[in-house]
Amino acid sequence: MGLDDRKKREKKRLAQLRINQIQHAAQEVFIDKGFNSATIEDIAKKAELSPATIYIYFKNKYELYASLNLLTLQYMHTEIENIYINKGLSIIEKMFGFKDAMYKTLQYNPITLRLIFLVQLHEELPSLNIKIVDKINRLSNKVMSMIANIYEEGVQKGIFDKGHPMAHADIIWSLFSGLVLWEGAKKQLNPKKDFLKPTLDRAFDIFIKGIMKDPQEKTTPSS
Repeated sequence: MGLDDRKKREKKRLAQLRINQIQHAAQEVFIDKGFNSATIEDIAKKAELSPATIYIYFKNKYELYASLNLLTLQYMHTEIENIYINKGLSIIEKMFGFKDAMYKTLQYNPITLRLIFLVQLHEELPSLNIKIVDKINRLSNKVMSMIANIYEEGVQKGIFDKGHPMAHADIIWSLFSGLVLWEGAKKQLNPKKDFLKPTLDRAFDIFIKGIMKDPQEKTTPSS
């Protein structure tokens, strides 16, 4: 490898480190100040960089937010897909596996995932680069479609009551996001208490039994 190639690789490595530094600072600022109130100057101060440096990598705070969104969605997509394609799992096991994959995503990046929920609930982003929007939409659609497909397969096999597949995928997503936000709010009042995992396990157990044709049939124990 020549000197020029080594310089290019080192430049690329340093650029990625700088991007990671900016994204980490942005997560904290968005959560602390709220998306609308946060500014590039706030993020630059948190990252100990100049605003001009941030603009080298991101056009504005909206594209910075979108980059955080993509990172988390890519992780979730991989975790959901691993459950979806696993032929050794039953329909019921896959449904519970989706819950575990979502929880694992929360552990992977709790700040960004909560930020995604908050922005979805309260704020609208102005138009972004079409390529970024397309990537976000495609990843989101793939995740929801995999959940919907497993529900539909359960209907076809006589395991679940018939219903609109995507509606049930939306319910699962809403169940997860709602509990994350609610338990997060409670934890702020008492940081020592964290009941998200057992509450999430119980909520999914109730939901899955509720859509089964035979609720008495044994389901996979929540993990």
